[in-house]
Amino acid sequence: MKRLNLLTTPTLLLLGLAAAQSASPLKLELALNLVKTVTENGKAVEKFTPATTSLPGDILSQTLTVTNTGKATVRNAVVNLPVPKNTEYLAPEKGMANARTLYSIDGGKTYAPAPLFRKVTVTENGKTVTREVEVKPNEYQAVRWIIPEVNPGSSLKVGYRIRVK
Repeated sequence: MKRLNLLTTPTLLLLGLAAAQSASPLKLELALNLVKTVTENGKAVEKFTPATTSLPGDILSQTLTVTNTGKATVRNAVVNLPVPKNTEYLAPEKGMANARTLYSIDGGKTYAPAPLFRKVTVTENGKTVTREVEVKPNEYQAVRWIIPEVNPGSSLKVGYRIRVK
C-alpha cells in the first residue's frame, strides 16, 4: 500500500488560512489526527494520535481551533477548510462548536447547507431530461463554518473526519 505523507498537507492548509486571517484577530490552529478504535476494559474507544503518515482507508480527524486574540467579540466569523486531496469527507467531528456548517462541491467557489444537490442530464425513453440528484458527502471538497460569536480570549473547535483514499 502506498503511504501518504501528511506533513505537507497541514502546512499548505495553514498557509492559506494564515493569508485569510491576516486582518482578523482570530488565530487558527490546524490539527490532523489519526483515529483508531481500540478495546479498553471490554469497550471500544477512539484514540487520537498526530498524523504524520497514513495508509489508504485510515480515518483522520481534521480540526481547527479558533481563538480570538483581539479585545472585541468577533461576530459571524467565517472559517473555511478544504478537504485534502487523496481523502474523502466522511462526517462532522463530534462535540465541536455550535456553528452553521456549509459545504462545497466546486472547490470552495460556492457553499450551501447539506444536503447538496446537483443537476444531471440523462436520456430516458429517447428524451433528454434534467434531474436533481443528491450529492454524497464523500464528494464534498470544502467545509465552511459561520460562527455566531467568538469572545475575546476564548477558543472553540470545528472539524470533520476524512478517509484516506
